[in-house]
Amino acid sequence: MSSRPHVIVLGNEKGGSGKSTTALHLIVALLRQGKSVASFDLDARQGTLTRYMENRRAYVAERGLRLPMPDHESLHRSEADSRREAEAAERAMVEAAFARHQAKDFIVCDTPGSDTHLSRLAHTRADTLITPLNDSFVDLDLLARVTRDGKKILGPSIYSQLVWEQRLARAKTGARPIDWIVMRNRLSHTQARNKRDVGRLLGDLARRIGFRLAPGFGERVIFRELFVQGLTLLDLRESGTALSMSHVAAREEVRALLETIAIPGLAARVA
Repeated sequence: MSSRPHVIVLGNEKGGSGKSTTALHLIVALLRQGKSVASFDLDARQGTLTRYMENRRAYVAERGLRLPMPDHESLHRSEADSRREAEAAERAMVEAAFARHQAKDFIVCDTPGSDTHLSRLAHTRADTLITPLNDSFVDLDLLARVTRDGKKILGPSIYSQLVWEQRLARAKTGARPIDWIVMRNRLSHTQARNKRDVGRLLGDLARRIGFRLAPGFGERVIFRELFVQGLTLLDLRESGTALSMSHVAAREEVRALLETIAIPGLAARVA
């Protein structure tokens, strides 16, 4: 590993795309390979990742299990009166949080489903940016403007522009370029025309604005059930859960994602 943490940011300006679920699976995969991990919830108002961690701690305490846990922090937006003061306070808070965990191997940041100053600060620090995207034209609209018939891309949209701005800000510091990965989430299990059209447009957009495509997670009930317990698909053996075919298929989706994103120091095959 390098002398500083590898920073993974989960980003998308839309709620319900699976950022927090993806974040915790990545965190647990890293921990299970002996990596030290800090996790930051920059969407403290929604607090999905933080609640996920709270559920995990409670489950471990109730069952007497030993499941890996990151050092987790919830970072709140400043309530200063002026925008200038608020942004200065948030910048200082983020810098202090990163400084506290400078010795970690990885820092994983979950960001809000909106454009906030905290989110931009995290994006600028990202070595790997992962954008979960529900497989629909509604979510695609955040990345690209398309023609009314959904056949062609007219140009990048609001979130793509934000990432471009943060890439420029990062380049000015001399840091390595952001490795941007868009994962197609909640894929249906049928070959619908909408699914094919979204896939074709994403492939075109990937070449134009520079991101990689990764397989995401299917629309499975198991992911929603695990949230209540604070578990991931990588914890099921310790929890004593009997593995169904759906569990096995979902775990393979996690492994396929890990293999595609190819984060330094992270193997795809996690027990």
